Amino acid sequence: VQLQASGGGLVGPGGSLRLSCEASGSMFSFNVMGWYRQFPGKQRELVATITVGDQTNYADSVKGRFAISRENAKVSLQMNDLKPEDTAVYYCNYYELGRNFWGRGTQVTVSS
Repeated sequence: VQLQASGGGLVGPGGSLRLSCEASGSMFSFNVMGWYRQFPGKQRELVATITVGDQTNYADSVKGRFAISRENAKVSLQMNDLKPEDTAVYYCNYYELGRNFWGRGTQVTVSS
């Protein structure tokens, strides 16, 4: 499975950004797609995930501000009311049958 992510960039506090990621290749019918982020010197952490049945899961720190959605093999993350502490490298993730696949990270910087 290959993942192609887009989006990210620089935005001021309170601004919005949208990340998108499309999976391609041989995929199992039941899978989970999502976004993780990594702060400098820290381990990668969950931001949000969504199943093929549109069940979602969010980190407490982004609930009410971020919204994940998917259409088939494409997942998007709408990020609103961004804060400086959201600055990180964001990674698209695809999970199936105990295997994780990762896209290239995309930098999100929230700064005035």
